[in-house]
Amino acid sequence: MAAAAASPPVKIGIIGGTGLDDPDILEGRTEKYVDTPYGKPSDALILGKIKNVDCVLLARHGRHHTIIPTNINYRANMWALKEEGCTHLLVTTACGSLREEIQPGDIVIIDQFIDRTTQRRLTFYDGNHSCLPGVCHVSMAEPFCAKTREVLMDVAKKLGIKCHSKGTVITIEGPRFSSRAESLMFRSWGGDVINMTTVPEVILAKEAGICYASIAMATDYDCWKEHEESVSVDKVLKTLKENANKATSLLLTSIPQIGSMEWGETLQNLKSMVQLSVILPKH
Repeated sequence: MAAAAASPPVKIGIIGGTGLDDPDILEGRTEKYVDTPYGKPSDALILGKIKNVDCVLLARHGRHHTIIPTNINYRANMWALKEEGCTHLLVTTACGSLREEIQPGDIVIIDQFIDRTTQRRLTFYDGNHSCLPGVCHVSMAEPFCAKTREVLMDVAKKLGIKCHSKGTVITIEGPRFSSRAESLMFRSWGGDVINMTTVPEVILAKEAGICYASIAMATDYDCWKEHEESVSVDKVLKTLKENANKATSLLLTSIPQIGSMEWGETLQNLKSMVQLSVILPKH
C-alpha cells in the first residue's frame, strides 16, 4: 500500500473585511506586491506569523478601504493567496442581521450562502486563461470547510464569545444597502445575515482547493426590524470598532490550533473534488 501523501505545511491566509483588517496581529511582518494572471490583488500581501504559524494577510477592500465590493478583484486575491502557499483562509466580514436572535456584535460562523450578486466573475475557468483550461462545475453543497468552522466554534466557546454555529448569508451586489422589501424577502428565504463579499470569494476558494471559513460580525439589523434604526455606515463602523477585538482574539487563538492539526486528507479531498469538477476541452 502506498504511503499517505505528506500533509503540506499549514499556511493561513487572512482576508480582512471592513474594520477587521488590522495588520498588527502578525509578528515579523513583510510586505509583498504581486501580480497574477487575473490582474493585481486588492493590496500588498502582508506576510508574518501568529504563534509560529505562517500567515498572509490581505485587506479585501485595500488597506485604505478604496475598493467597492463589486470592483474587488476576487480572482486575483485568491490566486495570490494560493500561489503564496495558503492551505486555509480565515476571513472576516461585516454583515447585517436578518434574525432577532443574531444581535449586533454577535459572531456567526456561516455555513451556507445565497448569491444575489449580478456583476462578478465567479470562476477561474472562464476560457480566457490557458493556465486553467476547461469548464469547472464545482459543488457548492458544503461551501465552507466544516473542520475549520468546528475549530472556530470551539475556540469561540472557550473564549466566551457569543457565536452562532451556523447561518446562511445572502450576498448582495451593493454598494447600496437593501430596500425594506428586499430585507423582508431575504428573511422569508431563510437568510440569517446579509453582506456584499462572501460571493464569489467562497466559490473561488473551493476552486483553488483552499479550506475556507468566514467569521461574520453582525453590525446592525439591516432595515427589516421595526422600531430599530436602519443600517447606516456610521452605525456599522461604530459596532465594528466596539467588537473587532472578538474577531481578533478568535483568529489569534484558532490559528495555532489549526496549525497543529493534520490536514492532509481534507486538502487531498478538496483537490480531488476540484479535479472531478473540471470538464477539459476535447481535442
